[in-house]
Amino acid sequence: MTHLKTLLATALAVLSFSAAAQSGVQITDPWVRATVPQQKATGAFMQITAPKAMRLLEVRSSVAGVAEIHEMSMADNMMRMRQVKEIALPAGKAVELKPGGYHVMLLDLKGQVKAGDKIPLTLVLEGEDKHRETIEVNAVGRPLGATQAPMPAMKH
Repeated sequence: MTHLKTLLATALAVLSFSAAAQSGVQITDPWVRATVPQQKATGAFMQITAPKAMRLLEVRSSVAGVAEIHEMSMADNMMRMRQVKEIALPAGKAVELKPGGYHVMLLDLKGQVKAGDKIPLTLVLEGEDKHRETIEVNAVGRPLGATQAPMPAMKH
């Protein structure tokens, strides 16, 4: 019986590999800016590296009523934010979703996002062959003032 349980646990572990690992898409440093109580929107950020040319088409999250892909850009000496239909992911090149650039807006938040919270995100990507892949990501809530990844620890 113990052997059967071990075999079953191993089989489940093999089957539970994420779509990202199976497709070769790398998601690095996913995070969401923490909010204050009653705040209804925040941003999600990460780096995405696809092994082949793909497009990020959609993002969903159970913590928000709506998730949209946005871009910040300078126009007429003013920073403007606009929703974009997709983000091109060139083969082998990291595309950074960051404050002041491409990012995901989580709107109609269902509750406060706190530093340290795990925020589930579902990314929908499409390759040039029109095959769609869904990747599950757990982003980490970071303090309100966060604009980038924390610095790695240094040894002196």
